[in-house]
Amino acid sequence: MRAVGIILAGGNSRKMHELTSKRAVAAMPIAGSYRAIDFALSNMTNSHIQKVAVLTQYNARSLNEHLNSSKWWDFGRKQGGLYVFTPTITADNGYWYRGTADAIYQNLDFLRKCHEPYVIITSGDAVYKLDYNKVLEYHIAKKADITVVCKELDPGEDATRFGTIRMNEACRIEEFEEKPMVANSHTVSTGIYVIRRRQLIDLVERCAEEDRHDFVTDILIRYKNLKKIYGYKINSYWSNISTVDAYYQTNMDFLKPEVRNYFFRELPHVFSKVSDQPPAKYNPGAVVKNSLVGSGSIVNGTIENSVIFKKVFVGNNCVIKNSIILNDVYLGDNTYIENCIVESRDTIRANTRHVGENGVKVVVEKNERYAL
Repeated sequence: MRAVGIILAGGNSRKMHELTSKRAVAAMPIAGSYRAIDFALSNMTNSHIQKVAVLTQYNARSLNEHLNSSKWWDFGRKQGGLYVFTPTITADNGYWYRGTADAIYQNLDFLRKCHEPYVIITSGDAVYKLDYNKVLEYHIAKKADITVVCKELDPGEDATRFGTIRMNEACRIEEFEEKPMVANSHTVSTGIYVIRRRQLIDLVERCAEEDRHDFVTDILIRYKNLKKIYGYKINSYWSNISTVDAYYQTNMDFLKPEVRNYFFRELPHVFSKVSDQPPAKYNPGAVVKNSLVGSGSIVNGTIENSVIFKKVFVGNNCVIKNSIILNDVYLGDNTYIENCIVESRDTIRANTRHVGENGVKVVVEKNERYAL
């Protein structure tokens, strides 16, 4: 493909509370055996993009561990491959990434050495499937300077946590408002952009000269009347996981057969790093209804409408309802969990009860099961 990929995975979402205290949003577990960044990486390789840069920063250790072998997404190649860039102190710069445009600016050498004429920029915290070739064809046909992939939200969904877009009949963007107090449009930016490589370098360099650091505010919004910026609408499943409620709902969506089939059984596939765990084991007396249970888990109790990740132990007489249990959790006997997200590597002691009364409850047990 005639494009290079950039995945922005360095952000910190404070709206996820304790869930992002030790990992990046892009490393959040999804649907029992995936990470959020797997979807962007899979879309890149399925679109035959051979060179992809992942820009990491905040709590990047688990994300870097996940990306330490690029073969899982078919980036283990002589030409191109997967590049992971973190902020680097140089003679000219001693800053962390101060924004999305600054993250690209600090890695401009990567873009300068590429020969592909176009760049696909995407975030690492969204769950979706997309053929970037179709977006690029649209971008070229429109003779656009920048193409923004957008999505029409369902009525009732909160658009104020996204950038809202208003387009004319030719799909040219006339209004772009980032995280408005009151949303006047239900068409939102998905954080996926197509731009010519040389133009991206010029725009980012200009931002740096003017001490501006954000791609949306300082490029898209600032240049919307000067550059030809078009919107490309998608109608398939797309979800951003940057809040606790959105993360919970995205995982719960995978309990719907149509969503499961779309991601797990329909081509193209979604790839992830494979861990060598045995299949989930259901001991006598275990009851599981409408749930996803990850490999390496042992179930003795009752699970309903829940997503259980890898290496989870569910004790005798445990009841788990409408909850998400992250990796490597031990649930003691007679535990009751409802409407909760249980953080990974927790030990929930026997006879414990956790219920999310007013929305989703995040359960973090600080215990000494693992030494530092």
